[in-house]
Amino acid sequence: MATVPLESLHHHHSHRIDYSNSRLNLNKAKRFSFNCTTRRPFPSRAGFCNFIPSQRTFLVKAVSTDSALLNTATETAADIVFQETFPLKRTDKVEGKIFIRLVNGNDQNNWKLVIGCNIPGKWILHWGVNFAEDVGSEWDQPPVEMRPPGSVPIKGYAIETPLKETSDEGRVLHEVTIDFNINTEISSIKFVLKDEETGTWCQYKGRDFKVALFDYADEDSNTIGGENGLNAWPGALGKVSNMLLGSEQDQPLDESGSGNAIKQIRRLGGFNEEYTILKEVTVQNKVDVSMRKCRDTAKNILYLETDLPGDVLVHWGICRNDSKKWEIPADPYPLDTKVFKKKALQTLLKRRKGRDGSSGTFSLDEGYTGFMFVLKLSDGTWLNCKGNDFYIPLPSSSVRTQTVNLSEGVVEESVSYIEGVVEESDPYTDGIINEIRSLVTDISSEKGGIMKSKEAQESILHEIEKLAAEAYKNFRSSTPTFSETDVLEPEVLKPPVNISSGTGSGFEILLQGFNWESHKSGKWYIDLKEKASEISSLGFTVVWLPPPTESVSPEGYMPKDLYNLNSRYGNIEELKLLVTRFHKSGVKVLGDVVLNHRCAHYKNANGIWNLFGGRLNWDDRAIVADDPHFQGKGNKSSGDNFHAAPNIDHSQDFVRKDIKEWLCWLREEIGYDGWRLDFVRGFWGGYVKDYLDASGPYFAVGEYWDSLSYTFGEMDHNQDTHRQRIIDWINATNGTAGAFDVTTKGILHATLDRCEYWRLSDQKGKPPGVVGWWPSRAVTFIENHDTGSTQGHWRFPGGKEMQGYAYILTHPGTPAVFYDHIFSHMQSEIAALISLRNRNKINCRSTVNIVKAERDVYAALIDDKLAMKMGPGHYEPSGKWSLVLEGNDYKVWEEKS
Repeated sequence: MATVPLESLHHHHSHRIDYSNSRLNLNKAKRFSFNCTTRRPFPSRAGFCNFIPSQRTFLVKAVSTDSALLNTATETAADIVFQETFPLKRTDKVEGKIFIRLVNGNDQNNWKLVIGCNIPGKWILHWGVNFAEDVGSEWDQPPVEMRPPGSVPIKGYAIETPLKETSDEGRVLHEVTIDFNINTEISSIKFVLKDEETGTWCQYKGRDFKVALFDYADEDSNTIGGENGLNAWPGALGKVSNMLLGSEQDQPLDESGSGNAIKQIRRLGGFNEEYTILKEVTVQNKVDVSMRKCRDTAKNILYLETDLPGDVLVHWGICRNDSKKWEIPADPYPLDTKVFKKKALQTLLKRRKGRDGSSGTFSLDEGYTGFMFVLKLSDGTWLNCKGNDFYIPLPSSSVRTQTVNLSEGVVEESVSYIEGVVEESDPYTDGIINEIRSLVTDISSEKGGIMKSKEAQESILHEIEKLAAEAYKNFRSSTPTFSETDVLEPEVLKPPVNISSGTGSGFEILLQGFNWESHKSGKWYIDLKEKASEISSLGFTVVWLPPPTESVSPEGYMPKDLYNLNSRYGNIEELKLLVTRFHKSGVKVLGDVVLNHRCAHYKNANGIWNLFGGRLNWDDRAIVADDPHFQGKGNKSSGDNFHAAPNIDHSQDFVRKDIKEWLCWLREEIGYDGWRLDFVRGFWGGYVKDYLDASGPYFAVGEYWDSLSYTFGEMDHNQDTHRQRIIDWINATNGTAGAFDVTTKGILHATLDRCEYWRLSDQKGKPPGVVGWWPSRAVTFIENHDTGSTQGHWRFPGGKEMQGYAYILTHPGTPAVFYDHIFSHMQSEIAALISLRNRNKINCRSTVNIVKAERDVYAALIDDKLAMKMGPGHYEPSGKWSLVLEGNDYKVWEEKS
């Protein structure tokens, strides 16, 4: 569709260090300190929890004093050289119950439906009703008198009612009561439970809960009854877990074995049922690290304490220089320590008596520059620091002094730096420190006999503050050399995944075989047929062709007569020849089908275009009722309306029957191997599953397009809500189709526009788009006929297209290349990336290990076969790698043979 996303507007985002919380103190207490807080989100790596940025104080001793850095009963300032608390955030599972009671009120006519939950949260009942005359599964809003206090109407078809907190025998409950009269036309109440704090949706067998209100021949498996368990997880995991639970239930079979048995009619009666629910909650913990210098032995004694529950394993090592390469120190080691793969040590912390948590002490010889560690919990969870290993700098014995003389009598003190605490040996940090020294010298100098003014001194001090804060940011965001693959034990090999209908083999590489102007020649099919062999030789396995039907718009996205395949791109015979040529070249073909809307042939008595002609001569019953432009007489829409044309009501049996027949006809008559589904946001994904089950495509991909998340015009780092909506649609299709990864495209825009490569890792260290959650269903792309071409609604950052292709063609998911790019100066580079992908068998389920995601560089290992980096920053993989491809700000390495 020629839809314009909000991303077509330019959103500028810059990361700042908050200097309102920064200060530089040179005072009579003879202590130099600065505090700084970073606001830039630091992504973490897969399987680890996030580090919560904290305020940190660097303390530098004055030469003239021995005042304490930390006062304790037994340790002096000379002993303590480091202390810091690292907040930790992890997830835990809480088990609870959803309870549903149907009870009789004052008489047999008045009843109460009580719905509640005993897990903490901000619970909302999202509900509606069905009337006796309703056809299908559409919701309606209940009468006003039936709505509990605080209820809010939602989009004209549902009600949201907050659950109120109550108590029962000391237990905190959340519940709501719906009063109703049995003498009503309402046949059933449907609902789901939502926790607004986490976005969790609780369903029954992956569908709405349903309570029948009178004698009812119940054909729906979601009518509550019996004992079942529910898993409630945020987002995609919630829908997946419910779907899996539903599939595992024993379903009664009818005579045909289809599972659609008609249950016996049951009369309305009271019941009290409970359903188990598991909720993911965020838990805050911390790890305290302090270090003292033992005067007798000159060893560094590091003490680590945490309030994490259960057994905590410290996976640790030391390093000798700024490379931060993990090493195993010489023994002796703490008790309960073992060597892990000759690369690290693992020490089980001792439980604290009388309270949760554990602690341990580590004795370290001089000569090392840093102590590095990660934590492993008893449930297998690994915790680290912002996606990196925890790094504790170790002090050396030497102390270097530098005099700071500030003119005009401001302050005059002698300051020394404890090496390894404030100053870390790093080229970037060294440069900052040198700048600070230069500024300090400059502030006290006399150039040309002119004393610097107080204003000039203040300006220089402000520059020192900024440089110090920048040095801190660099210190905390350094990249570890110990990768997650070194830490985690190898997993047991899993059996091959069965490929679902519509998702291909996993090794597809898709080409969009047209642009916005392709229709103008009138012979696009003929022209493209001449390029079929070349397209195959470039490595493409699937080509996506433009919409084939007669259309009000020449581009094909306003279809009229679905069976008329004479379009601006060519006639039906030319289309058949094109498909045959691609098949002979070993390339499969996708048809672009527009199922959401259809343009009418005739007006009704009111002058509204809502009557159809041709072979599918539908009337206004085929149009949704809630689009005011076309006076449809169908049910309400199951998605978002596309107001430029009548939106089709897919809940109608005759509509679904006709569409399924049409798709099967296209498969047989034209030879299409699958579908590109236009504007799927307009109707429920369950209908898509019905169409795919009927037509049996080899591959299918939906265009679920909406805007990413922004705050004050700046793109958010966390785009989970956006990709969740795409995942929800894929779930609704039961995973039978993939979807274009619009999230990844948007994040690549912000990354390349602003040189913010940290965006390419989410909070859990995974790719931040759909490809990070469900890669086998993610079709990645950087441009298409809407965003690029002559429309340019959301054009990819100019001159950086190859970085985008270096990303999608080396990463999991199914990559899609735009026609305008492959037939341009970029062809050789794109072809080289495709060849590299095929040679190393990178597929839609390949694994990604993100090793760097910083301001100016992103680097990742894919399947341990490819290494790649993007951005102007430095990265070189060590060891087994050979550089095979490089371009403007990207490189790709291949495993040496």
